[in-house]
Amino acid sequence: MNSYNCIADDVKLGANVRLSRFINLYGCEIGDETKIGAFVEIQKNASVGKRCKISSHSFICEGVVIEDNVFIGHGVTFINDSYPRATAPGGQLQTEADWKVERTVIRKGASVGSGVTILSNTTVGENAIVGAGSVVTKDVPPNTIVAGNPARILRSIQEGREDPHVRFK
Repeated sequence: MNSYNCIADDVKLGANVRLSRFINLYGCEIGDETKIGAFVEIQKNASVGKRCKISSHSFICEGVVIEDNVFIGHGVTFINDSYPRATAPGGQLQTEADWKVERTVIRKGASVGSGVTILSNTTVGENAIVGAGSVVTKDVPPNTIVAGNPARILRSIQEGREDPHVRFK
């Protein structure tokens, strides 16, 4: 590690994790052989599995679970609150007691393209691919390719390979 990283004492780093400069990690868990790019923040109560690649400028907030062998492209943002507010009903700034973290799960082998936003309470299925710039507003089935705003199913993937003959509307 180097002096340009902020890694809290409560971070659990697996074996052979590779960290770029200018990252911020606190209260999270990172699995073995994962690579984290520059300008990434991973918050408390988030977890990243083994052999993942988290590209630069991505934000992984509290409540996000990323399973093994997942690719996260550049500038991916996760959301953990469907109705965010700065203040509580009494007008004071919100604290952790004023809202509930909403979970997001990225299943094993999935790939999330650059510039994607993933809303809370969603799951990206095993081996799914989310196209660059998409906004994921609902669950992505396993072995499918989705893209757009909102993300829509484009086609399925068979045995880890794209099947160009299966199309969805």
